[in-house]
Amino acid sequence: MSVKSLIINPGSTSTKIGVFEDETLLFEETLRHSTEEIAQYASIVDQKDFRKQIILDLLKEKDFDIHSLQVIVGRGGMLKPIPGGTYAVSDALLADLKVGVQGQHASNLGGILAREIADSIGVPSYIVDPVVVDELMPISRYSGVPELPRTSVFHALNQKAVAKRYAKEQGVPYESLNLIVVHMGGGVSVGAHEQGRVVDVFNALDGDGAFSPERAGGVPSGALIKLCFSGQYTEKEIYKKFVGAGGFNAYCNTNDMRDVEKMVQGGDEKAAEIREAFIMQVAKDIGSMACVLKGKIDQIIITGGIAYDKAVVAGLKERAGFIAPITVYPGEDELLALAQGALRVMNGEEKAMIY
Repeated sequence: MSVKSLIINPGSTSTKIGVFEDETLLFEETLRHSTEEIAQYASIVDQKDFRKQIILDLLKEKDFDIHSLQVIVGRGGMLKPIPGGTYAVSDALLADLKVGVQGQHASNLGGILAREIADSIGVPSYIVDPVVVDELMPISRYSGVPELPRTSVFHALNQKAVAKRYAKEQGVPYESLNLIVVHMGGGVSVGAHEQGRVVDVFNALDGDGAFSPERAGGVPSGALIKLCFSGQYTEKEIYKKFVGAGGFNAYCNTNDMRDVEKMVQGGDEKAAEIREAFIMQVAKDIGSMACVLKGKIDQIIITGGIAYDKAVVAGLKERAGFIAPITVYPGEDELLALAQGALRVMNGEEKAMIY
């Protein structure tokens, strides 16, 4: 019997929804919210009823019967660090989403909305592989400064989805493979997947690793300390320089690799040099994760929006292809990844995790 699911992926100014039958997308919509609409609410959780109503209104407009759904899935939010998997939206998980135990973020609404709509029609609700997935082995947490442990913040949903996709295509369990997964989007994360667990990963938000279209990645710490105490910037301004205005934004005034490619094709030598530096930094991250896995790597997987860039992929193959074979899954389909996570539980392939 097929499984029909409603997928909810809230962003800061939009709510993406999709309805699937098994892995087949029946329809999707991006519901956009104006600044004025969002500004009415004091906190993210206060937006719940507003967002819920527009989802229900859309389904009604499409003459879709919500009682035909077997499961509702929301994007996971800023919970406590947890192992990867599909989690039932329990009372404890729901409470932590509402509080925002690791911060207020629109993704916190995913599980909240899923639970409310699911409860109203008597079906289960889940979240899948939130950004706070943490499977680091103990030795991966050491940074050299006890007060600053290395943390696991990365594109867990897409990394896990493409790793499991590769395993399925090979006809082997994800838990039997050693993989290096490279996600390249607005941020870059490179993870070592050792037999089903991401045992080491470069912090994709505000930590280490390669620079990306919007983020600085790892920077010289001594120079950073001097910059922080120069008196020229507030804490907020410093953070913005590294997260949002860093990387390609800082060097090329764009966060779109397609713009960078146009610069390169137009003969911009500096843009070509910056692109090559990016490729080399990502390749260095791959090499680092190869050491984590002691050289026993079944496959390197490249994914994310920048994986559409043939020049970048070719550069990574040239620099890191000697480590292991490379498979490319361009883009990221978060709605499908969420649907697949729930489907694995509904079909008995995996057990739902308990938060």
